[in-house]
Amino acid sequence: MAKRVGIITSGGDAPGMNAAIRAVARRGIFWGYQMIGIKRGFKGLLDYEFMTLTLRSVSGIINTGGTVLHTGRCPEMKTKIGMGRAVKAIKDLGLSAVIIIGGDGSLAAGNSLSKHGIKVINIAASIDNDIYGTDETIGYDTALNTAVEAIDKIRDTAKSHDRVFVVEIMGREHGFLTVDVGLAAGCEYIVVPEMKVDMQKLTAELKKGKERGKTSEIIAFAEGCGCSAEFAKKVEKLTGLDVRVSNLGYIQRGGRPTARTRILASKFGHAAMDLFHKGKANLFVGITNGNVSAVSICEAIKCEKKFDVKTAKIVKNLSV
Repeated sequence: MAKRVGIITSGGDAPGMNAAIRAVARRGIFWGYQMIGIKRGFKGLLDYEFMTLTLRSVSGIINTGGTVLHTGRCPEMKTKIGMGRAVKAIKDLGLSAVIIIGGDGSLAAGNSLSKHGIKVINIAASIDNDIYGTDETIGYDTALNTAVEAIDKIRDTAKSHDRVFVVEIMGREHGFLTVDVGLAAGCEYIVVPEMKVDMQKLTAELKKGKERGKTSEIIAFAEGCGCSAEFAKKVEKLTGLDVRVSNLGYIQRGGRPTARTRILASKFGHAAMDLFHKGKANLFVGITNGNVSAVSICEAIKCEKKFDVKTAKIVKNLSV
């Protein structure tokens, strides 16, 4: 009987997860493994919800958003009892390894499973792009393009009404997505957790912009910085300008993955199965300097990804 390998998508969904599932499944089948898809993330694992993946069952999903296996957060995995149940389920299902597609929460779960003797390989998938060990995560490019397209449309309204818009971008703890959105969309300002905002200076520059004839000003605001509506009220009070808020919300998670996202997902999935087939495990697959790479899960968790202050300064320099 062929060895069985499980695939789990966990945490928040990201465009390109399906492309990764397809790549892992097809490469695994090529090597002679039986590929098992775990439904609804780790909650599905605890409840023994699974399906056998075939070449045909993963056909036609590379271009779709979300995850065909479904996902969700599972607080039980953070408990000793929950972890014990997960390990038992993996053994009961006869899985030789699990390939986990997700972000930092998935990394933490993978690290815990590896400490219990389970062979794990994590694949970087998160629109936040805030994980150490990879220059880019699956879904990031798609989310970036979605946000930029939305801001391009908001800019039209801002110009028509001579308004300032505060646009809230996803990023609970970090501003990696916000800073790149700010640069690509030509935003006048970015507000991110990594950099303290000087409200007096910001509002003074907004006023100067209007005096110079600017008809629109966009502030990209990372959700991790607090309430965007309250921030907008402060700006309006300090400047006397007409300020509006637009929260892009979950549209950043959905939609068809871009070509770049699909390429990364396919490469990551292919590499993950090859690594396991070669006897390697407890690794995190990403991309470094243009090449698919792998670091230990422990290293990815312990180290913090550095925020690109230089790019943030470029946004400021080009906002005149």
